[in-house]
Amino acid sequence: MNTENPTQELNTTLEQQQTLLQDMKEVETTPVTEEVLHESTLFAEPIAHFGSFTVTNALFTSWIVVFILIVIAVVVKLSIKKIPKGIQNLFELVIEGAEGLCDQVTSSRAITNKAFPIVFAVFMFVLLNNWMGILPLGGFGLVEMGEHGKVWIPLIRSGTADINGTLPLAIMSVIGANIFGIISIGLWKTINKYVNLSALGSIFTKVKKDPSILMTAPIMFAVGLLELVGEFAKVASLSFRLFGNVFAGEVLLASMGAIVAYILPTPFLLLEVLVGVIQAFIFAILTLVYYTISSMDHDEDHEEGHSKEGELKGAH
Repeated sequence: MNTENPTQELNTTLEQQQTLLQDMKEVETTPVTEEVLHESTLFAEPIAHFGSFTVTNALFTSWIVVFILIVIAVVVKLSIKKIPKGIQNLFELVIEGAEGLCDQVTSSRAITNKAFPIVFAVFMFVLLNNWMGILPLGGFGLVEMGEHGKVWIPLIRSGTADINGTLPLAIMSVIGANIFGIISIGLWKTINKYVNLSALGSIFTKVKKDPSILMTAPIMFAVGLLELVGEFAKVASLSFRLFGNVFAGEVLLASMGAIVAYILPTPFLLLEVLVGVIQAFIFAILTLVYYTISSMDHDEDHEEGHSKEGELKGAH
């Protein structure tokens, strides 16, 4: 009996190992999951490749928005008449109100007329991009095999929910504002805002009349360098604010939709529509503010201040 028990135990162990191997093979041959997964990612998902050029869903959505804006512009252009009616009436009402709002920021209709076309175009582009990401277009997408099974990739994702979409917009706004400043007040005065060489030069020309220039001139030069750093801060502020708010809204809607598909997301959807308008408005107004500041000549304001002080002293 003692010799048979080890043999029986060995046979039992071999049978268990064979059963375990068969189970492992069945697990390997069966698919990981039949459920189609989708997770919100910080990066835009690729949907097509043209050589080394990758088309993401955020880029594709931005192309759709540009196409819609072109169609709207062409339709409005063709419908322009001396006596406005229909869509022309609507757009004239919107543009007049927007120009009035811009006048409150610029305090100059001349600056408004120059900056308004760019600012309004930016507003419309950001607004439509924000709204495209929350439209109920959930059925349009691609299904691909991933590490954990089938993964669904949406074709439509807001271009502003991707940092690669908001960063170029911010760079365009900041660089465009400086170009606008060069056109408005000249290249030298624009550069002098950041590298204030005239402040350092005034040490030698005004030190006899005003010895305090020895202290104020270096400070003014340092302030100019801080403004240069501030230009990079503007890019980061514009891009991350817009990206963070829009992406967070899409994640919120996806989370609410996963809990209850039809009723629960409705109030959040209306909220995101409002958020899309607010974020587009903030981005456009900040762009207008940058354009307005770049078009101002601080040297003239400084000289006017000194002249008024001189007049007051002469009157006394």
